[in-house]
Amino acid sequence: MKLFLITAVSAATLFAAVDINSATAKELQSVKGIGEKKAKQIVAFREKNCFQSLRDLTKIKGIGEKTLKKLTPQLEVGPCRKK
Repeated sequence: MKLFLITAVSAATLFAAVDINSATAKELQSVKGIGEKKAKQIVAFREKNCFQSLRDLTKIKGIGEKTLKKLTPQLEVGPCRKK
């Protein structure tokens, strides 16, 4: 039973969408298709603007429509936490 619970929690974590308005650069890098450079660019953009929608990711160099389509199932846009 204990192993089942650990496995279930791990699986849920693996498939949880990453919030681009709150994730750290390291958390963003866990998304397939986002490397260190793009993760840092996403964080820098967010610190100045916040993301209103996933489409805002196309303002990041190297993220076009094709890449956005691949990233969309793995990401979500939570509330802006800009200071």
